Order: sequence, then structure tokens, then C-alpha cells
Amino acid sequence: MRAFFLWLSNSKFLYRLTARSRIARRAARRFVAGETIANVSAAIRTLAQSGILATADHLGENVSTEADAQRATDSYIELLDQIDRAGVQSHASLKLTQLGLDLGVDCCRENVARILRKAREAGTRVRIDMESSAYTDRTIQVYRSLREEFDNVGIVIQAYLYRSADDIAALCDEGAHVRLCKGAYKEPPDLAFPQKSDVDANFVKLTHMLMSAEARAQGTYPAIATHDEKMIDAAKAYAAEHDIPRDQFEFQMLYGIRRNLQQQLANDGYTMRVYVPYGTEWYPYFMRRLAERPANVWFILSNLFKG
Repeated sequence: MRAFFLWLSNSKFLYRLTARSRIARRAARRFVAGETIANVSAAIRTLAQSGILATADHLGENVSTEADAQRATDSYIELLDQIDRAGVQSHASLKLTQLGLDLGVDCCRENVARILRKAREAGTRVRIDMESSAYTDRTIQVYRSLREEFDNVGIVIQAYLYRSADDIAALCDEGAHVRLCKGAYKEPPDLAFPQKSDVDANFVKLTHMLMSAEARAQGTYPAIATHDEKMIDAAKAYAAEHDIPRDQFEFQMLYGIRRNLQQQLANDGYTMRVYVPYGTEWYPYFMRRLAERPANVWFILSNLFKG
């Protein structure tokens, strides 16, 4: 079922069909705050009232023209400006292919630099999301180039890739802000662990690397992004064993998933941040959420016509 939904996420025909469906858009609201900045600001305010932080993501990827990349950049500038004016505290997350990576590294870097300057003015941070393995090297390249100029930029590493231990080791030496997630794209077995048990074991290994005394001494800040309680418990146990203060790392989860667990972690004094996506380009994101956890499908179907 995971492969099926990942295939659906790349279907342009179904994207166009689904985008016009009121029922599909209603279903997507489980995972997407809405289509406007007002929608995402309201969601962030609600989270803040419960002691939960946020990072906002204006959905979109793989633009094909410089004009489209410019429009996406302008949308992030507007997002950061409006949430700053409204007094809403939030980081921002973005995908490089939405900002022109397919058109060239220089074009993309220039757009992200504009966003980072605005974020710096607003006193907040930007996280560069990781996409499929075809983009890993270029994403890290752009990140490192930007890090030379900006100290408010972070990056994401995916635990299901074999290469990630080496990437994490290098980023720890650099004192990076790193979000660690399992990974949501379909990857070949020569690049990624095919078995969940192996991905889980690597996730714990990379968590320990990010939280190590050596990494923290370099300024590394780990964001442990998972809904898996075993992975969360492993991070909590490591922190307790090594007397790591709870303000030196954070947990991250996706909007609409494991809400009770999010609240529990916040209530227990852990920094909890929720990834809050919004915008009209919600279809690929929605399909990947269904692919990650088939139970989400049945949850949505059972609740779609309620209320």
C-alpha cells in the first residue's frame, strides 16, 4: 500500500482531479492547516496555546520555471512578514525544488538567501527539507553554502539512507541544526534500508550521534522528528542517561498526527514542535502521509463524513 500511495503522489492526472474535489480537500485538512497564511497562522496560535511550537511549510515542489521559483520565494517572504507582524512565533520549512533547484544551484541559493534574510529580520529560523535521494548531495551543497552567510539555517537528514551516518557525522562536526526523520520517499534497496527494523536501528544510532556530548559541544542542535514512541523513548532514555537538558534538543511531529502524544511531550517539559503545512499544492504531501501509515487511510475514511 505504501508503494501505491507514493505512486499516486506523482500522478499529475490525479492531482488535477483531486484538487477539484471538495471531499478530498476536506480529508486533506487532517494533515494540512489550510490554503492561506491566515489558516496556518490560526493553527500556529492554537498550538502555542498548548505550549507547542511550530514550523510552517508553504507546500510545493519541483517548479519548472524561474518565475514559479520566484513566486514561491515571494510566498515565503509574505509568510514570514505576516506571522512576524501578527506576533506568531514560528520557524519556516522549505523544499529546494520549490525554489528552483531543478533550474540550477545558483538560482535556488539566491532565492533561499532572500528568505533567510527575511527570517533573520523576523528573528526566526529556516529548515531546508530533504527530498528524494536524487537531491541529497545538492541539498547539502546549498545548505553548506548558505551556512557560510547565515546562522539561522538548518537541514534535514533521513535515517533510511545508508549514507546518513556519514552525513550526520560531518554535520555534527559543523555544529548544524539537524532534523532527523525516517524518510518518506520510495528509494531503491541499494540506497536505503528496505526493512523497517533496520531503519529504526539506524534512527536510534543517528539520534545518539546528534545528542552526543561531542556534537553538542560543537553547537549541534537535534530535532528528533518521529511519531514512533520507541524512537521517542530511545531519545528520552539517552538524554536522561547523559544528563542532557531538555532545552538542548526537541521532538518534532507532523500536523494532525499523534496529537495526544504531542501534548503529552509538551506537558512533560520537552520542546515539542509541529510541522504545519499549508497552501494549494497539498496533494503530493497528502499522499505521502497516507503512504507512511496505512492506518491514516482508515482513520480518514471513518471520520470523513462526521460532523
